[in-house]
This record gives sequence, C-alpha cells and structure tokens, in this order.
Amino acid sequence: MMKFVKINGVQVAYAEAGTGLPVVFVHGFPLSHRLWEPQLAALQDVGRMIALDLPGHGESESRTGAYLMDQVAGDVNALLDALEINTPVVLCGLSLGGYMLGQFCAHYGSRLAGLIFAATRASGDSAEAKLNRDRLVGIAQNAGVNALVETLLPKFMAPDTYQARPELVEDLRSIMQTASLDGAVGDLLGMKARPDTFDLIAQIRLPTLVIHGTEDQLIPLSEAQRLCETIPGSRLITIPGAGHLPNLEQPELFNQAVREFLGQL
Repeated sequence: MMKFVKINGVQVAYAEAGTGLPVVFVHGFPLSHRLWEPQLAALQDVGRMIALDLPGHGESESRTGAYLMDQVAGDVNALLDALEINTPVVLCGLSLGGYMLGQFCAHYGSRLAGLIFAATRASGDSAEAKLNRDRLVGIAQNAGVNALVETLLPKFMAPDTYQARPELVEDLRSIMQTASLDGAVGDLLGMKARPDTFDLIAQIRLPTLVIHGTEDQLIPLSEAQRLCETIPGSRLITIPGAGHLPNLEQPELFNQAVREFLGQL
C-alpha cells in the first residue's frame, strides 16, 4: 500500500517494508518506486526498505522546470525529515538517483551510514549527450510520454533480456508510462545541467558499494570503475547479463550484493 507525505510543496508517494536500518532507494528517469519492488520484497528482513516516487513520477505530484540534482537531494532529505528518520541511513541511487549522491553527501552527509551507486556515473553530460537530451525533450513535448518511452525502452535492458523476457519489458513499460510530461522533461533538463561530481565523491568516507550491469547500453562499465577509483575503499560488483536496470533484470544477484553490504555495516 502506498503512503503519501508532503515535501517541499509536493505530495510524494512512497512504499516501505521491514524495520531496522533505513535503506532509501531512489529511482532513475523516467521510472518510479516500482523499480524497487524486488528489493522491498526480498530485503525487508535486514532493514527498513523505503522507495519513493520522485516528483512527476509514479503517484507523486509534478513540478515544472528542470529537476536539478540539488533539488533531488533536497527532496530525499525532506522525505527523511517527514518520516522522522533520525538514525543514519543507507542511500541507494540508480542512474539519475545516483547522479545526486555527491550533492547529498555534500549537503546532508551526516545522515548517511553508507552509499550504493547503481548503474550510474559521476561525470556530467558530454556535448553529444546534451544534444540527445534536447532531442528526447522534443519527442516528449511533441509526441507525448508514451512516444518517449518507446524510444527509450530497448536501451534500458540487456539485449538478451529485452528479447527473451517480454513480460518484464511490459512491466517496465507500464512503470515508465506513469511519468508525467513535466516529470520526464524536468528529468532530462536536470540531467543535462548536472555537473561532474568527482570532487564531491572523492571526499566520501563511508562504506560504499558500486553495482553495474555488464550489458549496460546507457552507461558504460568504465564509469562504474571510475567511481570506485575515486571513492576510497569502495567496492565494485558487476552483474552479468544485466543492462541499465540490474536490480530488475537480475534481482537475486543484486539483492545478494546489497544484503552482504548491509551485513557489513
């Protein structure tokens, strides 16, 4: 059952399961908390698993304008305040959800017990990537979110997964289609504007896990390796046969990695 809370002027939806160490999962573009259902179901025995819908996604209200990474971090921080979580948390961000982890550490680092970077990077967009963001904004504004989803969908999974698991593709489609136009465009503009955060993550002194699919078509594995090289003491786990959504494509392997990480905290 979804729960709702008002943060920074927007009603935000979230789901949770379990008790104990809070673990907050932050989804990517243009997804929702449903991305994390395999984790909420399987990991609730080792902590309080929390997954939110960012504004403009899932069942959360929308905002207009670019959704900058400082704003994403601020929304996650406000959720912790609204839920009256005063103990240190583990923050897991995938793709866009991982882009803001550097900002969260810089502004709210005292709230953290550990970090999980999933299918993400610390580098900003190249000039070519920024042009592609603009192209996708045009598709969304001119043809709608569903057209944007169909453009993106084949790239989100490993090619073999996309061909062999049509039911999972359909589930992902239904998750992506819940993004509002403001949410999808806001994400694209925010990601286009984001800076490199290597200077921020180099200062991290927390237990850190980096998880990346070996078949990720959107963010190369080299970006995950660079994260590990930058964050002292971090560990990289690669998920074979997974693309940009390793937690959804190979949930058993992803959950095992997270469970072991949490057990070491």
